[in-house]
Amino acid sequence: MRAIRFDGARAVVDPRAEDPIPGPGEAVVRPVRMGVSAFDAMVAHGAKHGGSAPGPSTASGAAGTPGQRGEARDHGTGWKPVPREAGGLLTLGHRFVGVVEDLGEGADKEQRKRWVGKRVVGSINIVCSRCDLCRAGLGAHCRARRVLGVNGWDGCFAERFKLPLRNLCEVPREVDDDRAVFAEPLAGAVHTGQVVRVEGKTYVTVLGDGIDALLCAQVLARMNASVRLLGVRPERFGLCEKWGVKHRHAAEVGRRQDQDVVVDCTGTAAGLGLALGLVRPRGKVVMRSEMRPSGSEGGWVWGEGVDLGMVASGEVEVVGARCGSIADAVGVLARGEVDVLSLIARRGRLSDGASGLVAGAVLEV
Repeated sequence: MRAIRFDGARAVVDPRAEDPIPGPGEAVVRPVRMGVSAFDAMVAHGAKHGGSAPGPSTASGAAGTPGQRGEARDHGTGWKPVPREAGGLLTLGHRFVGVVEDLGEGADKEQRKRWVGKRVVGSINIVCSRCDLCRAGLGAHCRARRVLGVNGWDGCFAERFKLPLRNLCEVPREVDDDRAVFAEPLAGAVHTGQVVRVEGKTYVTVLGDGIDALLCAQVLARMNASVRLLGVRPERFGLCEKWGVKHRHAAEVGRRQDQDVVVDCTGTAAGLGLALGLVRPRGKVVMRSEMRPSGSEGGWVWGEGVDLGMVASGEVEVVGARCGSIADAVGVLARGEVDVLSLIARRGRLSDGASGLVAGAVLEV
């Protein structure tokens, strides 16, 4: 079986990767579309080892997606994939839509009828369901959490991979593959709108022009027409025009500290610093992207550090927003509430390997 894997230094195509063997309560999935996130592209490019960050992030399968270097999230691994075993390889990839091919030992006829042959997307967090956080309903923060294609669980950049059944969500017929592959990043955008109240706020700003930012802007603009996006790449602003979302180049804005809510999707110290310069006293900053390695700011060039004294002096509330509900995202897609097809830029194949990830191409098996 072919798979794109991280060997400790770079992403490589492994033509002899082991076929996944599902355990009890698990399913084998054959991906038909795979989305290449900025994290995947960074790993392929070696940014964590001091290289420059790649350009756009993309979707594999049938769709490629324009992104921004600052949109990547490391999911708690320090920007280096963590294999299942020390010294081993890890298959990359965590954005997908695929078809369930098989179930693990112990699956009954009803389960097989329910899942085999069904088109699915899935949550990237594999949790223990036993720790205190899981029992408290915080499974996304499980103390033994593994993350698909990132930390301790082989990802979807392969001819087949496995996931727990409880992670899967069936895709309705009205949502095609090109749309469904965006379920994972869209879930995060929807979650952002749940952790911060933007209805009735006068000034709401989204920082960034990658996939996370563009999805957040669409989701939040449906809740508040005053939402604006600040980016560094004018070519992305045409999408905002299409959606009726206000936009402006980040270099043109003043730091008047008048924004009620600022959502930082850049993953950079520069972006967070700008957010703190924009938000009003007792306002809220939402960090949608985890901070990525220094050395490449992707166009965000406001200084080298962040003055956290501004948080204390302005009594600013800073909150994080990570993964959201895949089912909620599928519902948004089914209702046609966001435009994801405009985010598709390129298409590629799994056989393109790491070169496709660096180029931000999209892969099909």
